[in-house]
Amino acid sequence: MAKLPEKVSKAWENHEGPIILATVDKAGHPNAIYATCVSKFSEDIIVIANNYFSKTLENILSGSKGTILFITKEGTSYQIKGSIEYHKEGVIFDDMKKWNPKNHPGHGAAALKVEEVYKGAEKLL
Repeated sequence: MAKLPEKVSKAWENHEGPIILATVDKAGHPNAIYATCVSKFSEDIIVIANNYFSKTLENILSGSKGTILFITKEGTSYQIKGSIEYHKEGVIFDDMKKWNPKNHPGHGAAALKVEEVYKGAEKLL
């Protein structure tokens, strides 16, 4: 399984604002959302809390891969691409419930498995 390069892992710790999560439906139509409730579960998994997913959840459950786009406080952008697993129980779900704000529902945890990583147009992994 692929892992975040060290400099991207450090950049994640310095990201600013919401991330953008993009998925596609079965017909290939893209859908992108802002997400603020996100966490690095491990060096190979980024988790997004499903607080208000609709089309995003449909896409994930139909097998969509996804991409996360984030920017650092210094203005450097990174993109992480990979497959997505959806958890409504288990270790990843339980971890999400610990950091997801209590005023959000946390219906499930979308876990993006790192497969490709970019810094701007430069492929890092």
